[in-house]
Amino acid sequence: MYSAKVLDHFANPRNVGEIENADGIGEVGNPQCGDIMKMYLKIDGDVITDVKFKTFGCGAAIATSSIATEMIKGKTITDALGLTNRAVVEALDGLPPVKVHCSVLAEQAVKSALADYYRRQGVDPEPIVGKLEEDCHACECGAHS
Repeated sequence: MYSAKVLDHFANPRNVGEIENADGIGEVGNPQCGDIMKMYLKIDGDVITDVKFKTFGCGAAIATSSIATEMIKGKTITDALGLTNRAVVEALDGLPPVKVHCSVLAEQAVKSALADYYRRQGVDPEPIVGKLEEDCHACECGAHS
């Protein structure tokens, strides 16, 4: 059901925790679904020098958060803005259809943290980051395992 990469990132998540004095913090999810992701970014110039996450949710939510942090760490803001849920799924060698919403949350958590970063710089993030979904619309509540 789950790929070896999903199981590895669930059992050994990378970049877990918080960043003190983070340059951007994003939180997405829906408490009714049970998946909540919080992402912390440290940015120097245009490069994401550090990224950490805290996720409350199923194994797939933890795995998608973990791989997303690996995919943007050391990258430019522009590269991080290009992260898609499809890229997250591919990096994990797939997810069961009922868990794809976790990859959407991972993408949204990164974008939410970048939006916060821009707001802290006095810049309207919407033209750069786009409109963020406030709800995990693809979620099938109660389907988590």
